[in-house]
Amino acid sequence: MTPGARVQAAIELLDRIIDAARQGGAAADTLIARYFAERRYAGSKDRRAVRELVYAAIRRAGEVPESGRAAMVGLAREDEAIASLFDGSARGPAPIGTAEGAAKAGAAPAWIGKRFKASDIGPAEAAALVARAPLDVRVNRLKGGDPTRLFADLAVERIADLPDALRLPPGSAIEATEAFRNGLIEVQDAGSQMVTLAAGAEPGMAVIDLCAGAGGKTLALAAAMANRGTILATDTDRNRLSRLAPRAERAGVSIVETRLLDPGREGEALADWTDHADVVLIDAPCSGTGTWRRNPEARWRLTPARIDRLVATQARLLDLAAPLVKPGGALVYIVCSLLDEEGPTQVARFLIDHPGWTAEQPILFGRERGHGRRLTPLHDATDGFFVARLRPPC
Repeated sequence: MTPGARVQAAIELLDRIIDAARQGGAAADTLIARYFAERRYAGSKDRRAVRELVYAAIRRAGEVPESGRAAMVGLAREDEAIASLFDGSARGPAPIGTAEGAAKAGAAPAWIGKRFKASDIGPAEAAALVARAPLDVRVNRLKGGDPTRLFADLAVERIADLPDALRLPPGSAIEATEAFRNGLIEVQDAGSQMVTLAAGAEPGMAVIDLCAGAGGKTLALAAAMANRGTILATDTDRNRLSRLAPRAERAGVSIVETRLLDPGREGEALADWTDHADVVLIDAPCSGTGTWRRNPEARWRLTPARIDRLVATQARLLDLAAPLVKPGGALVYIVCSLLDEEGPTQVARFLIDHPGWTAEQPILFGRERGHGRRLTPLHDATDGFFVARLRPPC
């Protein structure tokens, strides 16, 4: 592909991604994979260059662009090298008109920006949410060994006060490494590792991972428990939960039981765990504003109505989890969101509705926010999270 053809391909992909964001369609990564499956003539350098153009345009535009061309023109207005490729060549984009519209630069849609301001997320914090993320991995202590030797040719970093975490350059082909294939490491953002520590998981405990998904935090809990005790990993999404078993086998984890829950009837399915869990961890469904570094087009998909539905779900999950915690146990609430209504406000509501419950310091990372702690990309160099640790009445 010529440089101009790469820009045109990025425009076509952006059109698909913008339409999918408006219609609730497939994610950008999926659409990019489909696009190049239809164009096998494109080499690896072409695919990489087009992908970088697409994501640069997505990260730059806070509001949903009018079109893929408007998104790329916005990028070209700030980069003369890209602007020069709008030359009308055979497979390249047409020249940019003097009065042609361009997508505006921004970190988030205006309505979300107002909610960020109310949650004390300033412009610099918001901008950091769409910067490119590093690649973090968690060393699986159950498998032992020193996987850092397998990355001798990469700039591996240690993360302070997080002994199981390693940071690699973005784009590292981690899944092709011996360490990954043998279960020595799991891909997991440092922030996710930090908030999982709030569970205080220890060998012999009985733990529920209530919204386990594909099991990233489940596996971290199992490692902290030295593979001794019981973890019940539940979810209402069959496809996501089905990914946990092969991951657990690769990681050498044998203490996890999975249970698929029927939405709206979770309480019935968990009745046998009433007053039984040492820890219930809720990694609740949320807006994902803290993960935009990895999924920047996700901010184009949010709506006020969707956030309202998520807030209602979060409140219901907290209420559902409370009876499962045994006396002396703990309820850990996590969201990868920086909006107060999904974090501190949720916990404040829970404490009002459940007299006798108290909040305690969940982790030492991040900064205090309400009854919990907040992590942000700008302050902590992690994805954004809120975490709280709650105790039942004695």
